[in-house]
Amino acid sequence: MHPSFGAVLITGASSGIGRALAVACAGPGAVLHLGGRDEARLAAAAAACRALGANVRAAVLDVRDAEATAAWIEGAGRLDLVVANAGISAGTGDRRPETAAQTRAVFGTNLEGMLNTALPAMAAMAGQPVGPDGVRGRIAVIASIAAFVAAPGAPAYCASKAAADAWTVGVAAMARRDGIVLTSVCPGYVRTAMTARNRFPMPGLMDADRAAGIILRGVAANRRRVVFPWWMGLAARIVGGLPPRVSSALLSMPEGKAPLAES
Repeated sequence: MHPSFGAVLITGASSGIGRALAVACAGPGAVLHLGGRDEARLAAAAAACRALGANVRAAVLDVRDAEATAAWIEGAGRLDLVVANAGISAGTGDRRPETAAQTRAVFGTNLEGMLNTALPAMAAMAGQPVGPDGVRGRIAVIASIAAFVAAPGAPAYCASKAAADAWTVGVAAMARRDGIVLTSVCPGYVRTAMTARNRFPMPGLMDADRAAGIILRGVAANRRRVVFPWWMGLAARIVGGLPPRVSSALLSMPEGKAPLAES
């Protein structure tokens, strides 16, 4: 059984972790606001959630559009949980450097898009009444274990997730005083379309539905950071704490087999 949150808004809900979270939150009485860029995939995710009894309101949008994202959130009504999940990658382990366009696109979605979601959500939740548990609302930011290590194979992805994680954890204490709980979620390898492109071993790889359960339980427990698998998070922190020349050598394996967590 997954924790129940009532009214939930999820970006990047058309596939991967976002869709798994939507399905996990679906059920009679649940109100789901699902956002995504791919209309067909979003419609399929919405249909799956409606089949479970949820009231689903789907919106095709790009989180890089700050005005559209803010308007969507502001018009949703009361929100018990907002998940800033939308994210992209330029790939991992490629011997060629990321292009300027790829770098800007990754930061635009993973960091700017996250802020375009989380900031309006915080503003909206600040005006909501406090619940029986003393919480006005919860916000989960999907970062990554990649936030803990600067891998040469995916510098923009790692850096954008590091910024997302640091901002979420940093602002969480102040937000909690206002009754808003923020949680940074740092998964390892999750079976999604993004990781399907990886051509190297992915230790700890898990299905998206299992990841969704871990995320929802951590959010319900008001944790500021949820890292899984724990041992992979520990390994990433150890490697990330090494001198850059050493960590880069460890992460720049031949044949593009860079051991980078990418959710």
